[in-house]
Amino acid sequence: MKQVPIAKTFAILSLGASLIGACAKLPPRSVSPSQASTPPGQEHELSTQAPPRTELTEEVLYKFLLAEIAGQRGKLEISVETYLELARGIPDPRLAERATQIAVFAKKDTEALEAAKLWTKYAPEDLDARQALAAMHIRHGQSEEALHELEYVMSSNKGDSTQKLRTIAGFLSREEDRVTALEVMERLVSQRPNDADALFAYALLAVRAERYDRARQAMECVIELIPDDNQAILAYLSVLQKQGDADSALKWLEKRLKQQSQQAELRMVYARLLAEEKRFDEARVQFKLLEKAQPDNPDVQYALGWLGIQTNDLAESDAHFTALIESGRRVDEASYYLGHIAESRNDYDNALKRYRAIASGDLHFDAQIRIALVLVQQDKAEEAMRHLRSVETRDGEQARRLVLAQAEILTAQGQYTEAMRVYDQALKAEQDTDLLYSRAMLAEKMGKLTLLESDLRQILEREPDNAQALNALGYTLADRTDRYQEAYSLIKRALKLRPNDFYILDSMGWVLYRLGKLEQALEYLRRAKLLRDDPEIAAHLGEVLWVKGDKQEAKNVWEDALKNNPDDKKLREVIDRLAP
Repeated sequence: MKQVPIAKTFAILSLGASLIGACAKLPPRSVSPSQASTPPGQEHELSTQAPPRTELTEEVLYKFLLAEIAGQRGKLEISVETYLELARGIPDPRLAERATQIAVFAKKDTEALEAAKLWTKYAPEDLDARQALAAMHIRHGQSEEALHELEYVMSSNKGDSTQKLRTIAGFLSREEDRVTALEVMERLVSQRPNDADALFAYALLAVRAERYDRARQAMECVIELIPDDNQAILAYLSVLQKQGDADSALKWLEKRLKQQSQQAELRMVYARLLAEEKRFDEARVQFKLLEKAQPDNPDVQYALGWLGIQTNDLAESDAHFTALIESGRRVDEASYYLGHIAESRNDYDNALKRYRAIASGDLHFDAQIRIALVLVQQDKAEEAMRHLRSVETRDGEQARRLVLAQAEILTAQGQYTEAMRVYDQALKAEQDTDLLYSRAMLAEKMGKLTLLESDLRQILEREPDNAQALNALGYTLADRTDRYQEAYSLIKRALKLRPNDFYILDSMGWVLYRLGKLEQALEYLRRAKLLRDDPEIAAHLGEVLWVKGDKQEAKNVWEDALKNNPDDKKLREVIDRLAP
C-alpha cells in the first residue's frame, strides 16, 4: 500500500467531510474563547502550522471516518473515544483540537481534559489550546493548573493584552463553577494591580458571577486609574445599581457633574437614574438642562414627555410628544403616549386615532390592547372583546397580556364572576405572577379576602422581595381588617425596597393612621402627595387631617383634588362620610 504524509490526507479528508456533511449534528464549537465568540459563518479553522509528517494507514483513515460519521449520527461517545484514540497515537494538534471540541460538546469533561492536554502538548504556543486546557482545569476545580495556562496566555507576545483579558473573562463567565473561575481571574489580576484593563475584566466576571461587592471594589480601583473614562464610569454605576445602591450612584454623579457640568452623557445617566428612582421632578430639571444644550435630541424630548405624564403635567407632555411626531422621530412611542393623554382627557376618538396609527413595531400589540380598553370607555364592550379576539399574539407573554386585558374589561363592566373565570382558567395553565396579582385585586373587589391573601402570599413565596405584592397585602390588611401590626410589617418591607414609591408611602401613612400614629401618618401621606397628585392619596390625607382636628386643611385638600377628579368614588365616599 502506498503511504502518504498525513498533512496531505487531512486536506483530502477535509474536502470529503464537507461533501458528506460530516458532524452535521455537531455545530462548529471550540472551547477556546476566541472561537466561541466567532460570528457564524466565520468559524475557527484548524491550526495552519505545518504538522509533523506522519504515515497514514488504512486503520487511521478508518478511525478518522468512523469518528466523523459517528458524530454526524449523534453517536458522540464513539466519536469522542475514537478521536481521543487517534490523538493519543498521532502527534497532530488538529486531531487533538477536534477531540477536544467533540468531547466538550458531548459534555465529557474527563475526556476533554485529556484531549486539551494533548492539544497543548502538540502545539505548546497555541493560545486557544492553552485557554481550552484552562477551561477544562476549571471544570475539574483545578485552579492552580488553570492559572498556569492563563499566565502563559498573558505572557505571550501574541495579541493585544486587553483583548486577551476580556476574552479570558468572557469564557470564564460561561463556566458553571463560578467560584473557581472567579478565583482564577482574581489571582490573574493580582499580578497586575495597576492594570485598569485587568481590573475591568475581573469586574465584568464578578458581575456575571453576581459577586457585586468584588465588582464594585474592582471598579472603584479602575475609576482611580482612569477617572475620565466614560465606559468605566458607566460600568461602575451599573454595578452600584445591581447592588441596589442607587443612592451612592446618584451622589457620585452629583459630585462628578459639579466638577464637569458640561458632561452631557453623564447628565443623561443621572437624569435617567433619577427617573428610575421615581424622583420625577429632579429628573425633569436635569432633562431640561439637557434640552437647552441639545434641543433636537429625540431621547431628551421623549424623556420630558414621559416625565410630564408621571407628574401629571399633561400639557407639557403633549407638547414634547407632538414635537417628536412633527420631527418624524420616535413616532410610534409618541403616538402611544399621546393616546394615553387623550384617554385621560376623555377624548376617546383622538385616543383611538393615535393608537391605530401604530401599524407595526414593538408597540403595535400594546396599542391593540389600549384600543380595546378605549372602546370599553365608549360603552362598546362587545366590540372591545371582538377586537381582542382578533389580535394575534407572537409569544406566551402577549397571550398572557391578552388574558389580562379581557379580564380587565369584564371587571370594568362589573362582570366579576366572568372575569374571575378567565383568571382561573389562565392560572390552570400557568401560575403567573401578574395573573395571580390581578386575580387578587379582583378578589378584593368581590370581598374574597381569603383568596386575595392566598394569591399574594403565593407570589411572595416565589418572590419575597416583590414590593408590589407586599404593599398590596399590607394595605388590604390595614384597610379591610384589624391586623394592623402585620400590615405595618409588610408595608415596611415594601418601603425599604422602594423608598420613593408614592403608592407605598400612601400605604404606610394609612397603616400608621390605623395604628393611631397621626403625626407620622401625615408625614408619609404628604410625601406621597408631593410625588403624585392622586385622588386616593388626597382622600387619605384629608381623612387624617380631619380626625386630627385640622378640618379646614382637610377640606382644602379634598376640594383641590375634586377639581381634577370630580367623580372619584373614593374621594366622594370620604367627604360624604366625614363632611356631608
